[in-house]
Amino acid sequence: MPKLLPAVRPLLLCLTALAATSGMALAEDTDTADLVARGRYLATAADCAACHTAPHGGTPFAGGYAIDTPLGQIFSTNITPSKTAGIGDYSEADFSRAVRDGVAKDGSHLYPAMPYTAYAKITDADMKALYAYFMNEVKPDDHKPQQTELPFPFSIRTSMAAWNLLFLDKTRFEPNPAKSAEWNRGAYLAEALTHCATCHTPRNGLMAEDGSQPLAGGAVGPWFAPNITSDKIAGIGDWSDEDLTQYLKTGNVPGKAQAAGPMAEAIEQSFQHLPDGDIKAIVTYLRDVPPVGSGDKKARDTFGEPSTEIEASLRGLPGQAPNENGFHVFSGSCAACHQPEGQGNLHYPSLFKNTATGGDRPDNLIATILYGLHRTVGENVAFMPAFGPDASYTDRLSDKDIADVSNYVLANYGNPAVKVSAADVAIIREGGEKPLIVRLAPLAAPAAIAGAVIVVALIAWLLLRRRRSPQATA
Repeated sequence: MPKLLPAVRPLLLCLTALAATSGMALAEDTDTADLVARGRYLATAADCAACHTAPHGGTPFAGGYAIDTPLGQIFSTNITPSKTAGIGDYSEADFSRAVRDGVAKDGSHLYPAMPYTAYAKITDADMKALYAYFMNEVKPDDHKPQQTELPFPFSIRTSMAAWNLLFLDKTRFEPNPAKSAEWNRGAYLAEALTHCATCHTPRNGLMAEDGSQPLAGGAVGPWFAPNITSDKIAGIGDWSDEDLTQYLKTGNVPGKAQAAGPMAEAIEQSFQHLPDGDIKAIVTYLRDVPPVGSGDKKARDTFGEPSTEIEASLRGLPGQAPNENGFHVFSGSCAACHQPEGQGNLHYPSLFKNTATGGDRPDNLIATILYGLHRTVGENVAFMPAFGPDASYTDRLSDKDIADVSNYVLANYGNPAVKVSAADVAIIREGGEKPLIVRLAPLAAPAAIAGAVIVVALIAWLLLRRRRSPQATA
């Protein structure tokens, strides 16, 4: 046996080295798998799929989703690792620059419909994990989505460089040592990944977030993201932790609110998939957001009560209703689901004690009638058909019809102080109220032409003056 040792020793050394190498490879594979899993979670929290996946069966992350903005429709890009249509040739630095700075690999600027102003707070470690996920697990797709074509001057993407200098804060998230670990976790989720301020903070005339009123409510196209500060009347200060948790996980809190529009998408694609601990952390953070009041006397979820006599007293008596058309639209199109007394049922919410009908503005009531609602949480599907331009299961209602039925609902079940006109409905139908920068846009082309004429005239005057000067003729 001792004579065999010299021959066996090299073999043992090779086996040992092989085992060590295999162990290192296994550790690297495990590290990569952990990084990808982390990135998968971060992409879900950041709600990437909601905007970068076309509706009605689009390939995940292949782009083509039309985002309605006051500037016009912005189409999301392909962010699969396709080398011909997506981000397959992006380095980690390229990826980070696009996500956090809003600048693509080719140097073109993104519009802030992509919430890079919030993603700028994402840490370097999390950017690494996101990159690993998109490059290693997302299936490449060569689909080339429709290009965004905004009207002049918004079509000039380089103008976003100036906008970024004014409004983009590139500071990464830093924990607040005076707060708990749970609060800091919630702050990071809310401020960076789930980008709550992108929708819930009002914007100035240049469409930048108004930092003096964080989370005090803001327009999101035709929808309005309400005040979610800790104010007990204007915000969510009167909501319990259980209410907030249930809303974020399901989008439905009977007697308070139901998520529709962009918030329904966020719950469907993101919030319902987050672990309970992270939802609890977000709630803890929101509880501590400084209150921003509105001057209202009652919370928007406290208006209205069931009305047992209105429908019965008006049915069959044409010409006697104060808002006869509104009553008839309600009776024919709404009462079957929401019930004649407005109390709703298992599948449809009540019209009283409802933030959509009790708020100080009617945007979400009008938008829900126009565009309907679709929200899937687990196996539960919440659905309301649209009565606006995309109506397929119902009759299309005119602006006057929607104004009349809105006023009927508000007067009998919601905030009677709020009134709706056909002009209000037309504004929501066209994508919401236009900010100052959009209203001034038609003047951009004439101003550019006038500026060019002035410059040409000035150059011509200088040349002519130079020719006439004594020095020029000497």
